[in-house]
Amino acid sequence: MRMQGKFEKIFERPRTLRSTATHYCPGCGHGIVARLLAEVIDEFKIREKTVGVAPVGCSVLLYNYLDIDMYEAAHGRAPAVATGCKRVNPESIVFTYQGDGDFVSIGIAESIHAAARGEKITTIFINNAIYGMTGGQMAPTTLIGQKTTTSPRGRTSEEAGFPIRMSELLATIDGAAYIARVSVSNPKNVIQAKKAIKKAFETQINGLGYSMVEVLSHCPTDWHMTPLESTKWVEGHMMPYYPLNEFKAPKRRN
Repeated sequence: MRMQGKFEKIFERPRTLRSTATHYCPGCGHGIVARLLAEVIDEFKIREKTVGVAPVGCSVLLYNYLDIDMYEAAHGRAPAVATGCKRVNPESIVFTYQGDGDFVSIGIAESIHAAARGEKITTIFINNAIYGMTGGQMAPTTLIGQKTTTSPRGRTSEEAGFPIRMSELLATIDGAAYIARVSVSNPKNVIQAKKAIKKAFETQINGLGYSMVEVLSHCPTDWHMTPLESTKWVEGHMMPYYPLNEFKAPKRRN
C-alpha cells in the first residue's frame, strides 16, 4: 500500500511459517491450513511454547513448514503423544495435525478417548475423503459412490459401510469443549476456517477441554481433478454430507 510517497507493508509471511518451498501437490489444501496455523500461533504470541504432533500421512510434512517444536508420532497415535506432552508440560500449547486415515481409521480409538478424557489439546483434522500419501485408497470418510484405488467402482454402504462424521460424533462427548467443521475451498471459507482454528486454540489456552477443527480439503492428485475442479467437488459433494458448522463451543463466561 502506498501512502504519501511511501510504501507500507500490510501482508507478509507469518514468523512461524518457514521460508521453504512446499512439498504438497499443486492445489492441495494442506498448505493453506499450515499458513492459517502459523498466523494463529503468531497472533496469540505462543510460538515458543507451542508443540505440534504430526503422524503418518501427508500431515507429517508439517514439521517442514512450522518453526515450532514438533513430534512425529506413530500412525494413529498422535493424541496419545500429545496427551503425554501436555500432561508433563501443562503450560505448553499442544496440537495434533492429522488426516482422515490417521484420525478416523487406525487412530479412531485414540481420537475418541482423548476427547472423552477432556484432554486439553487441540486437533486439526484434514478431511479430504481419501488416503492421500499412500496411493489414493478408500478412507473412512470416502463418500458413497466415490471412486478410489480400492473402490474402483465407487464406495458402497453394503461393502464398506457409511462415511464417518467425526465432528458430529465428537460433539456428543462431554470432554469435548469445541468442535467445528470448516473448509478451505474458497476465500470466504478460508477466513471462517481461521476463526475456528483460533477458537480451538483459545479453548486450550483457557483450559476448557478438548478442541477439534475438521477441515474439508481438496486432493486434486488422488481425485484425478484439476485444482479448480477439486474445489468445486468439495462444495458440491463433500459439504452436503459434511455440512460446515460449529457443533459445540464453550459457554461464554459472565
